[in-house]
Amino acid sequence: MFPDHIRELAAKVLAEYELAGYSVATAESCTGGLIAGALTDIPGSSKVVDRGFVTYSNVAKSEMLGVPPSLIHAHGAVSPEVAVAMAVGALAKSKADVAVAVTGVAGPGGGTPEKPVGRVYIATAVRRGAAKHKEYNFPGDREEVRLATVQAALERLKSAKPDSSIR
Repeated sequence: MFPDHIRELAAKVLAEYELAGYSVATAESCTGGLIAGALTDIPGSSKVVDRGFVTYSNVAKSEMLGVPPSLIHAHGAVSPEVAVAMAVGALAKSKADVAVAVTGVAGPGGGTPEKPVGRVYIATAVRRGAAKHKEYNFPGDREEVRLATVQAALERLKSAKPDSSIR
């Protein structure tokens, strides 16, 4: 279902998290559940994956993750502020040790000069740690942007493991 490089990366993330005893939650907008799908495509993923939130609409971001509507209104759904709030919300609404969140413009429509097609924000949040975000500008069509987002989110998960003080 997923390209080999994404399956391999998902398997590495799962193996590292399982070894460390960490679990993960996902909060996804532009990927519509593909990150959770890539992780759960790997046998044994239930040892690591706690849950996934598909929050495509702004209402879902607010209702499911607690993202304040005022934050979405002030910055737009595709913003670092909303990505961070999604990750923090996913952590708060789960039992996971780490959460990853993505929001962006996958295309082909919906882009603006300020937020063009391919603009994606990925945020991670860890228990007892600071949330971090990064901006990406992926080239390509909708499928390419979404798969690039999945890959980047998995890479962010690899570097977002909690410190040993939480265990």
